[in-house]
Amino acid sequence: MEISGKIIAVLPIATGQGKNGTWRSQDYVLETADQYPKKVCFNLFGDKIDQFPIAIDETVNVSFDVESREYNGRWYTTIRAWKIDKNGSGNAPVAVNSAATAPFEVAPAASEGSDLPF
Repeated sequence: MEISGKIIAVLPIATGQGKNGTWRSQDYVLETADQYPKKVCFNLFGDKIDQFPIAIDETVNVSFDVESREYNGRWYTTIRAWKIDKNGSGNAPVAVNSAATAPFEVAPAASEGSDLPF
């Protein structure tokens, strides 16, 4: 999936020890340029932090995966970026991938003889 917008926050790097050694993780907050802007927090992990240096006010296009995991009966979701393209000075208009923000459409009621299961 992809989302585009302007970086409005760069959070501190978090580090820790795991079963595979030391890990690093950094969160960023992006704001879309939609009519009703949305703020999205995404994460870079490990070497991706150095591979894609990002600063506040940069306009970027973020390719990411969404992962959820359960811990002690609660579910946690992470938006993990795997590629970031810089779009310029931060003043260029950007938009979120239309598939990610397409409005929900209500399906018409099924009529007799319809192949729809509902």
